[in-house]
Amino acid sequence: MADSLSPECTPLKQQYDSCFNLWFEGYLEPAILPSAPDPQRTQRKAEEFQEKCGKVYAEYQKCIQSAVKRKGIESLLQQAREEHPLREPLPPTTPPSKESK
Repeated sequence: MADSLSPECTPLKQQYDSCFNLWFEGYLEPAILPSAPDPQRTQRKAEEFQEKCGKVYAEYQKCIQSAVKRKGIESLLQQAREEHPLREPLPPTTPPSKESK
């Protein structure tokens, strides 16, 4: 695992990375196990993430935000967000049918 933006945040980053990786492994489990789809699973997994990793994630984010301010790079981050805003993913495309070729 890589170090954080600021050395004092690295222990929190490592805690969060470990927590996330364990949670994500469980999140992916149904993808490899045959089972019926469960529409409430996503909500339960989101709640589980908050319960298990939410506190350390919030602490890590607070540390990073403080480091960004100390390093004076807030304006650079804002500029990057304006130039390249996060967008909704494009819907999946369907492959062309054999008849349309």
